[in-house]
Amino acid sequence: MKPHLYIRAYMAGIAFPTVFVLCIFAFFCVERFVYDVDLRLERIVVFPLALVPNLWGVWNILYVAMRRHRRLPLGLHGALLPLLLLPPALAVTAKLIPELPRFLPALFALALPGLMVIYYLVWKYVVRFLNELAGVEDAAVSPG
Repeated sequence: MKPHLYIRAYMAGIAFPTVFVLCIFAFFCVERFVYDVDLRLERIVVFPLALVPNLWGVWNILYVAMRRHRRLPLGLHGALLPLLLLPPALAVTAKLIPELPRFLPALFALALPGLMVIYYLVWKYVVRFLNELAGVEDAAVSPG
């Protein structure tokens, strides 16, 4: 077994969301500073930049740690993450855009199932691939 299993799990977990969120942030920066579009959404994008990649890494560590005791598929494990991410994201959105709170319950109800499906697929295919690349999948399954 390679050393530092949890560090490798963390790095495999943060790889995809870091790249994805930075691409979204770059898109908003180009919109704002090149095309001078005032959407006020760049303030909301800061929340995912700070929190989402780190939570993905910790969530992957939790998967690796639980794997020895419970056989929960990686896709299903990843599909549960929006249950933790969406409420604080909507709270930050409500704080930064005051005219939005009346739509938040409907937004939550509409966004959660779709996010869970997307997270399921990304965790099943992308994070599993990154875990295998980092040698985390093999180490998580092996005893001891």
